[in-house]
Amino acid sequence: MPDRDGSPPRAWQRMLSGRRLDLLEPSPLDVEIEDIAHGLARVARWNGQTTGAHAFSVAQHSLAVEAVFSALWPEAPRGHRLYALLHDAPEYVIGDMISPFKSVMGGNYRDVEARLETAINLRFGLPGLVPAALKRKVKKADMVCAYFEATELAGFGKAEGIKLFGSPGQVEADDLALDCVPADEAETRFLKRFAELSTDGD
Repeated sequence: MPDRDGSPPRAWQRMLSGRRLDLLEPSPLDVEIEDIAHGLARVARWNGQTTGAHAFSVAQHSLAVEAVFSALWPEAPRGHRLYALLHDAPEYVIGDMISPFKSVMGGNYRDVEARLETAINLRFGLPGLVPAALKRKVKKADMVCAYFEATELAGFGKAEGIKLFGSPGQVEADDLALDCVPADEAETRFLKRFAELSTDGD
C-alpha cells in the first residue's frame, strides 16, 4: 500500500542514532551498535511469557549464548565469539518471532533476516556469509540457552525442554545469567561485552 502522498511504501526505519536503515537493502553504514543494544534490550524472548518483573530480553539471551559458546569452545577466536554475541542482532529491527511463527511466515521473513545479518556482520568486521561450521556451533549454544530459558523461565518441564531443544550436556543453569533485568541494565551489559570483544587482541 502506498504512503498517503502516493509514494511507494516506506521500507526504512529511523533509529535513535538518526540512522535510517533500509529493510530491503540494508547498508552496513547505517548499522550502529548502540541501536542494536537499545533495541535488543527491549525485545522480549518467548513473546514475554516468562516469569519475573521484567522480560527476558534478546540482549540477555545474546549474552548467554556467547557465554555458552565461549565455554564450549574456549579457543575460539574473537571474531567467532563476537558473532555469537551478535547472532540475533537482526531482531533489533524485526523483533523476536517464536520459531513456530517463523515456520508459518516462510521465505520473506528469512530473506529480510539474512540481508540484515549480512549488513551487521560486515559493519563489525565479520564475514558477510558466516561459515556453516561456525553457525552450527552458535546454534548449539543457542539451543542450550533455549533449554534453560524454557525450563527456568518459561514454564516448560525438563523432559519437554530436552525433547524440543536437546540436552544441555554439562552446562548448568547456574552457569548462565538468567536473572531478568530492566532494559537499561541489559543494554549496558550488552554494550560492555561488545566492547570487550571488539578490543580483544586475538
